[in-house]
Amino acid sequence: MRQNRRRLTREMRDLQKEIRDHALAYGLDFFEVIFEVLDYEEINMVASYGGFPVRYPHWKWGMEYERMQKSYTYGLHRIYEMVINNDPCYAYLLESNSFVDQKTVMAHVYAHCDFFKNNYTFAHTNRKMIDEMANHATRIARYMDRLGVEPVESFIDCCLSIDNLIDYNSPYIARRPTAQSQRDEARQHPDASLLEGHGALLDEEILAAAQRDELRRVGVIQLPNQREYMEGYINPPKFLDEQRQKARDKAKIKKKFPPEPERDVMAFLLNHAPLKRWQHEVLDMLREEAYYFAPQGMTKIMNEGWASYWHSTIMTQRALKPSEFIDFADHHSGVVATHGLQLNPYKLGLELLRDVEDRWNRGRFGKEYDECDDIAERRRWDKRLGQGRDKLFQVRRHYNDITFIDEFLTLDFCREHKLFSFGFNQKHNRWEIESRQFKAIKKKLLDSLTNLGQPYICVDDGNFENRAELLLAHRHDGMDLDPGYASETLKALHRIWTRPVNIRTLVEGKPTILRFDGKEYSEKQIESA
Repeated sequence: MRQNRRRLTREMRDLQKEIRDHALAYGLDFFEVIFEVLDYEEINMVASYGGFPVRYPHWKWGMEYERMQKSYTYGLHRIYEMVINNDPCYAYLLESNSFVDQKTVMAHVYAHCDFFKNNYTFAHTNRKMIDEMANHATRIARYMDRLGVEPVESFIDCCLSIDNLIDYNSPYIARRPTAQSQRDEARQHPDASLLEGHGALLDEEILAAAQRDELRRVGVIQLPNQREYMEGYINPPKFLDEQRQKARDKAKIKKKFPPEPERDVMAFLLNHAPLKRWQHEVLDMLREEAYYFAPQGMTKIMNEGWASYWHSTIMTQRALKPSEFIDFADHHSGVVATHGLQLNPYKLGLELLRDVEDRWNRGRFGKEYDECDDIAERRRWDKRLGQGRDKLFQVRRHYNDITFIDEFLTLDFCREHKLFSFGFNQKHNRWEIESRQFKAIKKKLLDSLTNLGQPYICVDDGNFENRAELLLAHRHDGMDLDPGYASETLKALHRIWTRPVNIRTLVEGKPTILRFDGKEYSEKQIESA
């Protein structure tokens, strides 16, 4: 497929330089962008691979390609472009695009590349991922040649069924204390401070006090003794050592594994599941890819809104010729149009960014504006600050979809755009408007974005009931588990863990444990979740 790709014509290269210069003039900062032109079959092929030219062998790519081909044939979708978060960025243009479409797409791509380079959620991603994907493909193909297609492909199926069970926020926060923080804490411990403070001047009384404190921490109580010369008889050192060891052994049995719920299920399996070497490497590769793609899901609204904002700005203010305005308006309106029951991230992101720019240009923020109760005065409010563009670049750098909407979705915005929440009425068997209240709308939108709209699931116990069984916990926030998906996922986890797998959840509001023991899938109600 690589040999069939076509580089840009001279006319297209001139167009790319023009759009690139406009983007730089507006202050966009991006990696080098390499454009390639593909026909609809080739671009569907790349799209079925998740946007990359080479992926590991697996049946799902062919299935996705067939779906895209049929959808394109029936006129249900059309891919104008694709861009890869890489340095340099690779972007693919559809050969059949009109000239004005290619202009728009190039502006859109440069804005995406700016977002990839500067938004904090992408800071940890591999900037040479196109090479890494090819390496993964080569390694997995070698395993298939050596072990056979069926065992490797079926194990990949298991890994893909849990590739969303990762900790999306782990690259940005420290959930576990680092070695340095543990050392700092040790220095602050009263006993440690006592020992360090006296150094070589520690006398026997201080050492004895430290030893007594250490014994109390492990659950060994010394008998009171008023006569120092009797200490060896009343509290024999050998007896204390034995009790200390027993207490430690007992603590090990009671110690929870893992000590705290582990959000990154894939990492837990990598560290503790009885995997063969090739299985460990395959799981590690797929986990790496899951973390690479995660920021795109976390910033879909912002990323597409940012790209749409800049392609419309560059086109309408600098790049469009008079004869191209109608075609651009027609195609742009299709991109930002709402579609039935589906939220359009292009539309919401674009309108929110425009609203932020307008508010910061006019000074419609801060304590004074928020406390203004006069509707007419709020509408006339304009302090001519002109800070909108600077604010947009700040937002682009520091926010993801959840923080963006939580911070900038306002009551005024909801009223202006007539937003509402809706749901399916089981009684009447139809979709209905649920609420037009601002808080309800915002909550439902944030709930749909939290954890990428997926259930919160973590590892709660790796030695459930002391039988080496795996226990997962579902934090029920109003989102039930799909029974079909739950049963199949437990089967996949059993293949990796090789022991019975359980998940604690709510079924019809009742605490329940779902279980797969390698042969049968079962449900058991429990007293508490």
